[in-house]
Amino acid sequence: MATNVYIVYYSMYGHVEKLAEEIKKGAASVEGVEAKLWQVPETLPDEVLVKMSAPPKSDVPIISPNELSEADGLLLGFPTRFGMMAAQFKAFLDATGGLWRTQQLAGKPAGIFYSTGSQGGGQETTALTAITQLVHHGMIFVPIGYAFGAGMFEIEKVKGGSPYGAGTLAGDGSRSPTELELEQAFHHGKYFAAIAKKLKGSS
Repeated sequence: MATNVYIVYYSMYGHVEKLAEEIKKGAASVEGVEAKLWQVPETLPDEVLVKMSAPPKSDVPIISPNELSEADGLLLGFPTRFGMMAAQFKAFLDATGGLWRTQQLAGKPAGIFYSTGSQGGGQETTALTAITQLVHHGMIFVPIGYAFGAGMFEIEKVKGGSPYGAGTLAGDGSRSPTELELEQAFHHGKYFAAIAKKLKGSS
């Protein structure tokens, strides 16, 4: 039976979505793993998004809170807002009270990936503050640590991500994830999927 890994994200300008796509490739590269992309619902009205110059959403399906329970592992991605996850993703998690009451996410592995505007914009605080959501559901946080190897120690190039998870820097919005950031995202997906598969096989 396949291990189902859901990559669930919110992306306003596409940076997190690009990471999610690469994470999916990494997860799907693990034999016996099925990876699927999902978006969380938008909370801002269209006229506000237009004023913010946000591009149209992709055709990746929108997930409902209850569908989270169908996954064997969850990778959650979001941009930062003042050093924490964006309100759209927080609103989605706030709607998971029913899953919490019935403990349907307890024991499932979960990882985090993110985008910030700058190096000091929350590359680690966004992940740290998001872990509380996992803890209250009894989920198992799976960071990538330094398993990415030499790429984790890159200091000559501007690079997002940390031992907490894959990441990118958006700058003023015009910067796209670099090749190194996408490689880290692929590794994150592959590393996480292998652990999710092991956990499912041992249960």
